[in-house]
Amino acid sequence: MEKTVAKKLDALKKLQSIDYQLDEIKKVRGALPDEVVDLEDEIIGFETRLEKLNTELAELEENISDHKTQIKNSEALIKKYEEQQMNVRNNREYDAITKEMELQKLEIQISEKRIKEAYAKIETQKERIEKAVNELDERKSDLDSKKSELEVLTQESEEDEAKLNKSREKAVKGIEERLLNSYDKLRGNARNGLAVVPVSRGACGGCFNIVPPQRQADIREEKKIIVCEHCGRILAEVTDEIVNEPAKPKRSRRTTTPKKTTTRKKADAE
Repeated sequence: MEKTVAKKLDALKKLQSIDYQLDEIKKVRGALPDEVVDLEDEIIGFETRLEKLNTELAELEENISDHKTQIKNSEALIKKYEEQQMNVRNNREYDAITKEMELQKLEIQISEKRIKEAYAKIETQKERIEKAVNELDERKSDLDSKKSELEVLTQESEEDEAKLNKSREKAVKGIEERLLNSYDKLRGNARNGLAVVPVSRGACGGCFNIVPPQRQADIREEKKIIVCEHCGRILAEVTDEIVNEPAKPKRSRRTTTPKKTTTRKKADAE
């Protein structure tokens, strides 16, 4: 059996009341939940950055190791070429070996330069890592502090919140899906989380725009769900009487009679 509009409105008002109480509990916690989430995200960012910095540091150290190996190989080749020079048969072979030796010496110079540059980068990288570690430790300390503070506030209202959430689950079951979706959407768009409001003092309880008397009468009848023309919130009830401005009395037309002028007879002085 389909519910009447009055019952639907009662169910929505009950759900709004529960959600309002839950919102009030969350207000006590203030911005702490968001701050905790932000810090957790920030810590993940620092950990990712730190991981990248350590990877870059390892690559620099590996490059140094490669260049050192290159120097050893070049030195071995130079030694080999020096031995070959002792057994050359002509100037052409001697010049070719000398050229190869010069190339290997140049390779050694380049590798030594690269090693020097890498060591300088390593020093800078270590400073970055140290700074990132300190910042990460600070964020973790802040997070622990915020979590402890939030835990205290949560424990204070944990029982009430659990009861309200249980009541909400029960209340939601009594509302059709289409209406519940509209309610949730309205709550999401409203800053104060109010989707179902009364008409108070002739105005919408959400946006405070005037609701015409005829519309107030329709709300009282509870024959259909009526929403505010301005903010779209569901108007569930009228909490005071419809205030009609008293009609201004009509002005009565006065008939002005001309004043009679009396003439005094002048008495003879005689």
